[in-house]
Amino acid sequence: MTEPVRLTRYARGGGCACKIPPGELEAMVADLGPAAGTAELLVGLDHGDDAAVVRLDERTGLVTTADFFTPVVDDAYDWGRIAATNALSDVYAMGGTPLVALNLLCWPREVLPLDLAREVLRGGLDVARAAGCHLAGGHSVDDDGPKYGLAVTGLVRPDELITLDAGRAGLPLSLTKPLGVGVLNTRHKSTGESFPAAVAAMTTLNRDAARAAVAAGVRCGTDVTGFGLIGHASKLARASRLTVAIDTARMPYLDGAREAVRDGYVSGGSRRNLEWVTPWTDFGAATEEDRLLLADAQTSGGLLIAGEIPGAPVIGELLPPGEYRVVLR
Repeated sequence: MTEPVRLTRYARGGGCACKIPPGELEAMVADLGPAAGTAELLVGLDHGDDAAVVRLDERTGLVTTADFFTPVVDDAYDWGRIAATNALSDVYAMGGTPLVALNLLCWPREVLPLDLAREVLRGGLDVARAAGCHLAGGHSVDDDGPKYGLAVTGLVRPDELITLDAGRAGLPLSLTKPLGVGVLNTRHKSTGESFPAAVAAMTTLNRDAARAAVAAGVRCGTDVTGFGLIGHASKLARASRLTVAIDTARMPYLDGAREAVRDGYVSGGSRRNLEWVTPWTDFGAATEEDRLLLADAQTSGGLLIAGEIPGAPVIGELLPPGEYRVVLR
């Protein structure tokens, strides 16, 4: 029998942990745009929001984003589902609804069979169908390693936009998915162990959470992906000119996440996240384990929102600006 292909063996980093480190990325794009256009740009490069938004009219904004990454699990179909869910999340994180998406596929055609690539695309298609989003073609290239994701276009009401800079002191912070997929994926890549709960979390659309947030009047938030919870919280604090306070005891984690950290399954991306936020974070009495989990590079994570919605634990609050962007307590 042919041994199953382990896709994660073909990835330098897994999922959103393969991103360029946040500090390097911000320095790289600091003076690059945005380019001037004819439509009114509501959200661009100012704060590093999840997607760009242009106004079409008083009631309609166009949301556009692109996201792709290396294999985070060995199963091709599951990887396709995870990557598509993650890409659609950028539209949901802005309070929008995805309408149409295009596949972005890089494939080492002389190394991996095209049947596997088809499974990746099938996973993406099934997620797009579940989201009610057209998946209409895309683009593919022959590459040294496999990568997959989507370019997504959606709609949002301008008065319902959720952005990084709309926070207000006194608002609670809620998190809609547990943390820990990063360390579990790193363990999976190293050992081949499967973690169905992590796959289930990564393939759960943020659609319902986004709808609940919009209905509750939430206007500030982001999704939690490659920069870890603490990294995305820091960006929110900087954009809103506030301090984010995080209650470490309230943080929800997937089963096995703490054990994975204790056993050393922490990606280089997560360690770089922690290094990046350290200068403007008051860690208090947080243990090294807690710090690494809060910096854990998530793939297709939940929404971090300034407000409360049913089923999402409150994990902190927004405070007036202080010495630090983020305070752990």
